[in-house]
Amino acid sequence: MSSTVKDLKVTYNPANNEANTFTSGDTVTGQVELELLKECTVQSLSIKFKGKAEVLWTERHGKTTVVYHSKNKYFSIKHHFIKDEDKTESDSDRILSGEIGQTYSNVLPAGRHIYPFTFQFPMEHTPSSFHADTGKIKYLLEAKLSRSMRIPKKDATKLNYVTQDIMDYNPELKEPQHETKDKKLKLFNSGTVSMDVDLEKMGFYQGESIKIFAAIQNNSSRDIKPKFVVYSKHSFFAGGKRRLHTKDLIKEVGAPIPPSSSQKVTQLIHIPPDMEPSIHNCDIIKVEHRLRVYLDVKYASDPQIKFPIVILHAPHFVANGPPPAASEFGFGAYGTVNPPVYNHLPYAPQPGPQYLHPPPGVMTQPSAPPLNRSDPPPYTAYEMYPSLPSYDTKK
Repeated sequence: MSSTVKDLKVTYNPANNEANTFTSGDTVTGQVELELLKECTVQSLSIKFKGKAEVLWTERHGKTTVVYHSKNKYFSIKHHFIKDEDKTESDSDRILSGEIGQTYSNVLPAGRHIYPFTFQFPMEHTPSSFHADTGKIKYLLEAKLSRSMRIPKKDATKLNYVTQDIMDYNPELKEPQHETKDKKLKLFNSGTVSMDVDLEKMGFYQGESIKIFAAIQNNSSRDIKPKFVVYSKHSFFAGGKRRLHTKDLIKEVGAPIPPSSSQKVTQLIHIPPDMEPSIHNCDIIKVEHRLRVYLDVKYASDPQIKFPIVILHAPHFVANGPPPAASEFGFGAYGTVNPPVYNHLPYAPQPGPQYLHPPPGVMTQPSAPPLNRSDPPPYTAYEMYPSLPSYDTKK
């Protein structure tokens, strides 16, 4: 720990919803807190707001280890409280001022210094936050303090962001699905089994139930059981390769159907409110969901039908209210410059020491239709060598 800098911390004000979740166009307000044990000359102090996706994994090919890595940057916006005069300001940089328009001093006395900021999420349809061992989609606030002849000090915090998909905007998600499957049994079994299965739609919100209608004909010599599985597929893309992980999420078993009989089965599968949503709008990470309906036939391979389904974030949270026009925050395609004057938006002061005569830089009471998506390349474009242990060929 530095003998001069006691702490550097970046915090943000929670979103106006129970899930503390942001979506496109939402504003983010917060503060950078710098606590000094003695007077300090600061070279620069900045706050960066960024969103990115990244995948990384390794594979062994004989005696060689190959690293697969890919990265997408959605936006990166940097604001300076104290600007390094020796560095050229880029188009995406913005120098911020205090609540009465004064420039922040780079010579700071001992004490606690508060620097408020405001950002806005771009209006683009960027992918939701995601975390796995192989890849991540994350949105960050990162504060950085630089001093001459010292290692820079940083602090960062993550924001939870969701793509607010609305089913009404995508008619394909409301279309019903229908498939049939027949199988002739051999060896230890005889006869045939068949199923005719319908789903009312493709898209489902978290917390909804999937209703499955199945007409099943058992003309075999044994009982059969209808079974239902919802599973996820995580695909990661880098260097012309695809890494795939599958996981069963929900399993349901229907009542046995005796030989030489037919039954109409209605099965409800409840989607948990915290089930991971689908992600289809990222070039290097794709999260898909499937419903597998199959007949469990003893001593025979199981006839099965697979339906693609899309899990959407439940529209249970309210965003920060109607966002201001993007131009007010200086956002172009990715939103980079000219945020509004500070204290234009309400800002919740944080508890801390009060100053009768605050030194420069210390603020003790600051006031405060879907776009085109870029889908990954088709899976056939990716070589599947070597085979992955987590890949279940029946899925």
